[in-house]
Amino acid sequence: MKADLHVHTCYSVDCCTSLKQVVDQCLATGIGCLAVSDHNTIAGALRLRDMAPFAVIVAEEIRTSKGELMGLFLSNAIPAGLSPEETIAEIREQGGLVCIPHPFGRWLLQDSRDLLSTRILCQVDIVEVLNSRTPFPGSSGKARSLALKYGKVVSAGSDAHTSGEIGRAYVEMPEFNGSSDFLSCLSQGRIMGQMSSPLVHFASTWARVRRRLC
Repeated sequence: MKADLHVHTCYSVDCCTSLKQVVDQCLATGIGCLAVSDHNTIAGALRLRDMAPFAVIVAEEIRTSKGELMGLFLSNAIPAGLSPEETIAEIREQGGLVCIPHPFGRWLLQDSRDLLSTRILCQVDIVEVLNSRTPFPGSSGKARSLALKYGKVVSAGSDAHTSGEIGRAYVEMPEFNGSSDFLSCLSQGRIMGQMSSPLVHFASTWARVRRRLC
């Protein structure tokens, strides 16, 4: 199946995509699994899991004190602002998996070096090696090298903030039965996809402005 393992919905502050639009786009593009990873909330993921006719992983892109981590297979939201170690402990407490999204793919002023330290990477399960919104050339190759160095399973996601972006990057992987065999199935997967236009970031900016005006 095709699994897009990094997607946002209107429950993220910088996204206006409704849950229905997400479902419609997945059905149109053949996406059979989504990791819904809104910023600092799982409310949208929980709702989409109840309404979608395909597999939905309840995930969260969590703003730690040193950059972003993703928790997958969560049952409760994890607050922003904790240290990476505290965030990982919260994910583990729920039986979730820990992913580093876009490890080399965010703005240079963001201090995320601590997330790439041996101390943190030894506690991580997954490294995202293809993110369609990554603005920097070579970031995917560097992410693959990082995953190989630390023996981590790799993933891919569109990081979609508009419906048309869903499925731009995905993993072709066997079907899985919950979190227990997800890593094993993911390790058998094939990374697929392409980069989105840099113009998609304007949609995220507009979404933020729109929320402030409403």
